[in-house]
Amino acid sequence: MKTAKLFYLTVSALFVSTSFLAQEKETKKDSIKTLNEVIVNGNTHKYKREKSTTVSKMPLTNIENPQVYNTVTSELLKEQVVTNFNDALKNATGVARLWESTGRGGDGAEFYIVRGFATQPTMINGFPGINNGTIDPLNVDNIEVIKGPSGTLYGSSLISYGGLINIVTKKPHSKFGGEIGYNAGTYGMDRVTADVNLPINKDVDFRVNTAYQKENSFQDAGFGKSFFIAPSLNYRVTDKLSFLINTEFYERTSANAPMIFLSRYSPLSFNSMDLFERSYKKSYTSNELSISNPTYNLQALMIYKLSDQWTSQTVLSRSNSKTSGYYSYLWDSANGDEFTRFISKRNGETLTTDIQQNFIGDFKIGKLRNRLVAGLDYFKSDIFNGSTGWVGNGTVSLVNQTDTGDLTQAGVDNLLVGSFEGNSTAETEIISAYVSNVLNITDKLSVMASIRGDVFKGKTAYWSTDEISSQTSFSPKFGAVYQIIENKLSAFGNYMNGFVNVAPQQVADVDGSNPRMKSFDPEHANQYEFGLKTNLYKDIISGSISYYNIDVKNRLMTDPNNINNSIQGGEVNSKGVEISLTANPTKGLNIIAGYGYNDSEVTKDNPGDGYLGLRPEEAGPENLVNLWANYTFVAGNLKGFGIGFGGNYASEYKTLNRANIGTFELPDYTILNSALCYNNDKFNISLKVNNLLNEKYYSGWSTVTPQKLRSLTAGLTYRF
Repeated sequence: MKTAKLFYLTVSALFVSTSFLAQEKETKKDSIKTLNEVIVNGNTHKYKREKSTTVSKMPLTNIENPQVYNTVTSELLKEQVVTNFNDALKNATGVARLWESTGRGGDGAEFYIVRGFATQPTMINGFPGINNGTIDPLNVDNIEVIKGPSGTLYGSSLISYGGLINIVTKKPHSKFGGEIGYNAGTYGMDRVTADVNLPINKDVDFRVNTAYQKENSFQDAGFGKSFFIAPSLNYRVTDKLSFLINTEFYERTSANAPMIFLSRYSPLSFNSMDLFERSYKKSYTSNELSISNPTYNLQALMIYKLSDQWTSQTVLSRSNSKTSGYYSYLWDSANGDEFTRFISKRNGETLTTDIQQNFIGDFKIGKLRNRLVAGLDYFKSDIFNGSTGWVGNGTVSLVNQTDTGDLTQAGVDNLLVGSFEGNSTAETEIISAYVSNVLNITDKLSVMASIRGDVFKGKTAYWSTDEISSQTSFSPKFGAVYQIIENKLSAFGNYMNGFVNVAPQQVADVDGSNPRMKSFDPEHANQYEFGLKTNLYKDIISGSISYYNIDVKNRLMTDPNNINNSIQGGEVNSKGVEISLTANPTKGLNIIAGYGYNDSEVTKDNPGDGYLGLRPEEAGPENLVNLWANYTFVAGNLKGFGIGFGGNYASEYKTLNRANIGTFELPDYTILNSALCYNNDKFNISLKVNNLLNEKYYSGWSTVTPQKLRSLTAGLTYRF
């Protein structure tokens, strides 16, 4: 009821104000100034991008795309003085962070919830771009949260059934300009940035974004220090041939608070948040126990215009992400008080190579327009590990607020002497072919048909010595769009598929004898979805409302007749409603808002595992609301001054939810933020307050993780 009221008031207020203000006489367009991207003073749609070339791998406007996606623009990030990726994604409908970055190898990046499934940011410009740490938002032109199981165009290795997170980077352009900035904030935060675009000659453009940032934790220990640089080059060889090279180098060192895991194997011994609130500012680590995550991404594109109707796109994408340092976690001792710390010194590296050849066409057969992409994709991933083993390092008591562990680097190194996991490599290799076509049957009615075939092989777990000779998966996608009012209002529907190649598991007979590796078939997810998209009132309102239903089948579960064996057949259903809105109802006023409701359930499983009939722990809160509104004065004595206000709401979340153990619920929260700024052609001054009411709130995924308290950031940017 609380969520419904909040959502009703939010949407009602937005539509009432929009309906009233939209009747105002349209004013003349204000001047446009090109800097790092196009900045329009006045009546501008700063919170949306009408067209994407990555969501469907072909140029389509949002209103003619049968798939739902949310866009978070660089203009919005500047208004909100965003200095980290998590704050950026708080503007996307139905998205919330489950896990902060751990920095560990393989999956150390942040985890977010999208449509009931955990996902990580793994795509840059529509191509693989992995990391084991965090992402600096400086080089972001916009973030696309592409909803649903998108296996048809993106494969299976780096996305989830709920969707994917794609970062569209800033590109070089033909006008000289740039900006330098400095931000200072609470918890010792300092951030220096620069964005410079330099046309070398009429055919070559160069751009570089760079940032240095350091910040301490809001808890008693912990820090993050990073350096980021992203050079990019655009070379127009001829009218038909061009090259675009994007690179990113990111070096980050951090001391992270250990995850606090509730026990997954013993009856739950906690029934309230009281003990966790008492230790809210306790980090249970030290700044000596840091971890480094250097990351490198490169994308080289060759674009050749074959004719007026056809374009060839050849892409090489390379990623390298390393892990080096101390990673620890706290494990519930199941006595209502104590947690044991386990620690290891991690040493790993992830290498990926992706080669794509795409042919993109826009042509007619008779009078019917076709937009088509056909491609081949080769993806290879190698995950190397040479870490120490895990050792116990003390006990944390929440009741007595004591910690018996040794948190010095020398002490931990002494504990780890003689412990080594051994050197190992996990290998994945996938060869894919796909084709997708959008056919305009009429000017208003279009249909999409797509298919992908994947051949997968490799050693998918670093502890496995067995090689999967081959797994083949096919992934279809169908969609339809009918523009009720052309370019203004459309009804859409889609059927989408996603899949995951399941890693081999070690199994044994009931008595533990005959241990062996067992291979499995791929999992599959199928989604159907329908809804409306709008672009109304002289383009001042854009929005979408959709209902989706995702069924996942063939998941692993414990064999009910043999606890040492795994079988397939588990099923999960995730369904929900999402409403997104961006509006520019009058000069200077911009609004972005969203509401996501998700209902997830494990519908088939071994009852002994405890999940059957319950909401999965990775599904996150059922209800999520985001809202941000900014008004900038465009005339008079206050011209250039702006004020912004908004925040996020999340309902209660069952971070642990198993019938054989119990349920532990994280409380709901409402976080409010506000910003003030002054902006002109040469400089911008801003002041941002996050978590205005200093509320204590938590995230988790079978964990309990305190989130940052109130913080203040002041920024100064100079443009040239």
